[in-house]
Amino acid sequence: MRVTQSMLALNTLRHVSQGYERLGKLQDQLSSQKKITRAHQDPVVAMNGMRYRTQVTEVDQFKRNIGEVYNWMDTADSTLDKTTQAMHRIRELTVQASNDTFEASQRANIAKEVSQIREHIESMANTKSNNKYIFNGTDTLNPPVNSKRMDVSIDDVAGFPNDSLEVVFNGDVYQFAGVENGVRTYVNGNQRVAIDQNSKEVTHFAPNPDDPTIDVESKLKERDIVISHKDAVSQNQANVEIELLKGVTMPVNITPSNVFSNALFGDILRLEKMLEDPSTKGPDITKMIANLDNHIDRFVSERAELGARVNRVEMIDSRLMEQEVIAKRIMSQNEDADIEKVIIDLMTQESIHRAALSAGARIMQPTLMDFLR
Repeated sequence: MRVTQSMLALNTLRHVSQGYERLGKLQDQLSSQKKITRAHQDPVVAMNGMRYRTQVTEVDQFKRNIGEVYNWMDTADSTLDKTTQAMHRIRELTVQASNDTFEASQRANIAKEVSQIREHIESMANTKSNNKYIFNGTDTLNPPVNSKRMDVSIDDVAGFPNDSLEVVFNGDVYQFAGVENGVRTYVNGNQRVAIDQNSKEVTHFAPNPDDPTIDVESKLKERDIVISHKDAVSQNQANVEIELLKGVTMPVNITPSNVFSNALFGDILRLEKMLEDPSTKGPDITKMIANLDNHIDRFVSERAELGARVNRVEMIDSRLMEQEVIAKRIMSQNEDADIEKVIIDLMTQESIHRAALSAGARIMQPTLMDFLR
């Protein structure tokens, strides 16, 4: 085969161009520290890289979710702790006031402190985290407690829809059952509270322990019951769930109705009325201690349940840290270039390129003018 000068020149230019291309690829690897910068360079690495990067992104999102969960649960736990302390303080004051040596003025002063603590508990129930109310289920934009809709007087009951009110007596909530001849009846199981709006008399009916077919009737004072709107304390029990692992969600909120309810605030309001009433006797106040203990137990139980979920979140957090390390290691093995090898290859290619340029310069040096001389 006849080899011409132009063939030598074209081959030299092609080899020099290929050398530049290899140098450019190595330079891209060195500057980006990645094996490839374009998918066509290695489709398998590109496809695997997309999957591994998706996995790393998911882990990063789950870690952010974990942070939100910790923020929500820590705020809830701290709030329940402070509320439990407030309930213990109310119990201490109740024990003090149950002593008949206390004068009416002293009990009235205690009632003022109880009132302030109740308002503090209301503010605790309306706690916000990240501008969200954490004790109102999925309705995080509205406060769960509205104190203005509590403690409706008997005179004002007729001005509201019958089924919009409920009665709190002795720690239990009674729901509206009907009205007849001006007497409104509220029911809780087999017990009833009847309110006569004409005479303002309040009567409680409970089954006789000896003969359940017969009701025991007892007259109550107006101070013994608290009438509130059903929506004075939110009944939203829907869980706020956040995904912590692929397909694994967890409720981050507590069940607010287990701790904050009309029963809780009704009992505290009833205690305030008893302390403000000069005719109240020590044994009447003593009976309130059992109700307060019941509410405190509910707070403790809810904190225990919340603590169990926090422990699980910590285990998930530990698992996520391991997944993050594994995912990033696999992604690095798939995408990252071996810098030492790239530097050696770059220096080798540079030497080859210089040699090719030197050889090309010698081959293409003669011109037509050189042959004509």
